[in-house]
Amino acid sequence: MADRAPVAGADVREEVRARYAAAAVRATAGEHRQARAAEAESCCGPGAGCGCGPAEVAFGEGLYSSAESAGAPSAAVAASLGCGVPTAVADLRPGEVVLDLGSGAGADVLISARRVAPGGRVYGVDMTTEMLELARRNAAEAGVDNVEFLQGYLEDVPLPDASVDVVISNCVINLAADKAVVLREAARVLRSGGRFAVSDVIADADLDAVTRAAMGQWTGCVAGALTRAEFEQALSGAGLVDVEIVETHRVHEHAASAIVRARKPAA
Repeated sequence: MADRAPVAGADVREEVRARYAAAAVRATAGEHRQARAAEAESCCGPGAGCGCGPAEVAFGEGLYSSAESAGAPSAAVAASLGCGVPTAVADLRPGEVVLDLGSGAGADVLISARRVAPGGRVYGVDMTTEMLELARRNAAEAGVDNVEFLQGYLEDVPLPDASVDVVISNCVINLAADKAVVLREAARVLRSGGRFAVSDVIADADLDAVTRAAMGQWTGCVAGALTRAEFEQALSGAGLVDVEIVETHRVHEHAASAIVRARKPAA
C-alpha cells in the first residue's frame, strides 16, 4: 500500500461525516430511495454503464430478505446504505457480544441483537451525530434493550481490549483514510478466537489513479477501497488469520462488494 498518494485523514473524515449526516436527514424524512440513489451515484457516477445496476440492487434494503432483516424495524432497514448483509454470514450465537463498525441507522445492530439474545449484547459505533440519533430512535421503536450506540471513530473504537466476540461492518471500512489502523482496532477489541465478518468494497487491481484521487467518490465507496491483495495484507498485519474474501456483486465498473471474513487466533 506504499504506492498510494497521501490523503489527509481529517479531510476524508469530514467529507464522509457530511455525506452521511445528509443521508440521515433524508432517512429521517422518509426519503430512503433518494438516499440510496445518491449512494449509487457516488459509487458509479451519474448515468448508466457503471456495472452495478440500480441502487435498489447494489445497496441497502433490497439486499435483505425478510428472514435476514428480522428484528429490525422496516425504517431501519430502509435507511441502510450498505452494500451487503454481514449478519447473514457472521454466524451469530446467543450470548455473544458484537460490534458493528459504522453502524449508521442501526439495522445490522438490531438484527444482531435478536440473534445474540438471550444474554448477548451489540454495540454500534458511528461518528455521525445524526445517524446515532436515528439509530437510537430505531432501537426504541424495536423495543430492543441489549444494544448501545457509541459515538466514535473506527480508528479509535471506544471499547476495551478483548471485549467482543464478533466484529461486523457494512461497507464502511472502505471510507476510512487508514484502513490498517481500523483493522488493528478491530483485532484489538476481539477476544481470543473472535470472528471478523464484514461486507466491504473491494477494488479491482486496475482501478485508475484518477478515480482513487477523487474525494467525492471517496465519500461514496470507490476511491478508498482496497484491492483483494491489500485487504488480505492489512488483515494479516492486524494479526488476523484464516482470511476469506468472496465477491458478491458489482458496485462500480472497477469495484465489487465482498464478504470479508477472518478470525483472531486462539490464545
